[in-house]
Amino acid sequence: MRYIRRYGKGFLMSFGMFCAIPLPFHVWDDDSMDLVQPCFPLVGALIGLIWLGITGLLSARGAHPVLSAAIVAATPFLLSGFLHLDGFADTCDAILSRRPMEEKLRILKDPHTGVFAVAALCLAFMLQFAAVYAVISAGCPLTLLLVIPVLSRGCASLAILCLKTMPTSGYGAMFKANTRLPHKAFAAAAALGAVCLSAGLAGRCGLAVSAGVVLGYALAIGVAYREFDGVSGDLAGFALVISELCGLIVMGVTL
Repeated sequence: MRYIRRYGKGFLMSFGMFCAIPLPFHVWDDDSMDLVQPCFPLVGALIGLIWLGITGLLSARGAHPVLSAAIVAATPFLLSGFLHLDGFADTCDAILSRRPMEEKLRILKDPHTGVFAVAALCLAFMLQFAAVYAVISAGCPLTLLLVIPVLSRGCASLAILCLKTMPTSGYGAMFKANTRLPHKAFAAAAALGAVCLSAGLAGRCGLAVSAGVVLGYALAIGVAYREFDGVSGDLAGFALVISELCGLIVMGVTL
């Protein structure tokens, strides 16, 4: 029971930090801070359920495919309070500046939005809408929307827990403290469960979508890690946005 209570607190803390849906009560326990990242994929599961529910509601109401695609494409951003998009924009600004390391770090922390961030956000929105519209217009089910947020957040948790943290990242240092192999195993098990569920829901297509999410995250975090010699919350969010976009694009191509 003690472990269940601890993981329950960890989930509620992770939910309060990474989801825009307000909780009716505030939960914070410093002793459970090490479980915030391992429980991140569980937050993805709840987001996936809501995402799939909204999609089903739009389909049941016979909404126009263009309107449905726009709402479905925007839903994960709305549910996360645009938190990961903020990291995506900041990271794109820094990486695409092609400046020396010190200047990139300054740009990463700069609250102002540059032209690279705006261009990257427009491209991400366009591709996400097009991928969702391709699936909806073909009349294919969108059940894999349940899986994508779990897998992307599982990858993000493992990146924060396993990779070297940037010296300037208070986020990474705070949530990596006191974590051990069981924490990493929990996040990995959640990600593996998402892969198995995707295979059960859509067979080879489900595995292809899972591969798109994982490879998208690996490539994105690999580029960011090389550029900044470590990971941070912004970089993890950058890779999360790209991984979910890759999953949706593969879904649009394969389903």
